[in-house]
Amino acid sequence: MSPLLRDTLQDWAGEARVPHDLADRALRRRAWWKPVGVGMLVVGLVAAVAVVVTGQGIPEVTVRPANGVTLPARPSPAPTDVRSDTENSPPAKFIAAGNMAMSAYYTIQREQIAEDRQRIRYIWSLYDPRIDGYERTSWAWVDVAPGLQVAAVLDGDLISKRLGILDMNTRQILKWFDLEHPVASVSWSPDGKKVLATAYSEYPDVEAGSGKHTSPAGTSPRTGYYIVDVESGEVGYHALPPLKDDVGDGRPFNMNSRQDIGWSVDGAMLWAPTGMANGPKRLFYSLDGKERAAPADQRYAEFSGISAISPNGRLVLGPSGLPTAITDRETGEIVGRQNVMQLHAWADDDNVLAIGCAGSCENEFNGALVLVSVDGKRMTQLGAYFDNRKEGAWGWVLTPR
Repeated sequence: MSPLLRDTLQDWAGEARVPHDLADRALRRRAWWKPVGVGMLVVGLVAAVAVVVTGQGIPEVTVRPANGVTLPARPSPAPTDVRSDTENSPPAKFIAAGNMAMSAYYTIQREQIAEDRQRIRYIWSLYDPRIDGYERTSWAWVDVAPGLQVAAVLDGDLISKRLGILDMNTRQILKWFDLEHPVASVSWSPDGKKVLATAYSEYPDVEAGSGKHTSPAGTSPRTGYYIVDVESGEVGYHALPPLKDDVGDGRPFNMNSRQDIGWSVDGAMLWAPTGMANGPKRLFYSLDGKERAAPADQRYAEFSGISAISPNGRLVLGPSGLPTAITDRETGEIVGRQNVMQLHAWADDDNVLAIGCAGSCENEFNGALVLVSVDGKRMTQLGAYFDNRKEGAWGWVLTPR
């Protein structure tokens, strides 16, 4: 296995966020290949660990009713203007294009907690409409609901039993949900009414080694997940052990410790990442944790939970590569090539948020968020270029406006 392929698989496996984004995103590995956070992310490609996927038995289910909260209305119609910040890295000003916005970004800190153990800490900055930019936060994890009116946040340090719903405009917590099991990520449903929180027995972002020479540290501590209905206040917990980390028998595996659960693009199912190069990249589950067949009508942008299908249903985003390609959904015919490294989300039927490379693309690590047309003839830089191997690198979370 080549080093690039190995690093790509390691990035992929930790990504189960819509955003995103992703956890274990490009910052964790060498290139612009991303794994989530819904974050997103933020937002690793190889995956996490520890139980046979079939024969899991009846999942543990705990439902606790509570008082809900009235969510603010989403903007209608949603804005579609193009906003950029090409001068600041990380950005200071709001970035958005068409249907999508950069709702948050994160940086990471590596902390040596033992001679052979390293912990990765995420530092989150959240969109603040009061300043039309981004504000650094102390939350352990964040994810913004579609519409950019509320965010789900985890209180505390690294891992939390307290999930809050934050009003983005007032910066006030609308509701705290106290959980019995600690969680390490949150992700909003596509309709912006429910929050998915992945539970772990301990903080998952711990790696073996020191400095930049690290590897997965062992079995994933994932225990299950919560679905929180924000408006009704109902909180349901479902046990879901991690995938095994053994690649020898051909069954789905995941070698990373972080194995966040994500929403399907229609919100009717859940999915978890695998670390397979040849095999399913996602395993799908019903909302109560029963394994299901992958939906035939859904396609996902690489390394994320965002739909690869254009809003009009006609086109499909292709995989990473230089150049990338967009195909006709029915015929598979290539309808356009783009001189970018990755395609991430549809801004509208004709334009895509992507990772573009600086100059003549001589450095694969030096990239920026761009808006590119389907035919590749138009490109607008949205964020500043930066080398993701160097200090100060950051990862973004994309959210529907």
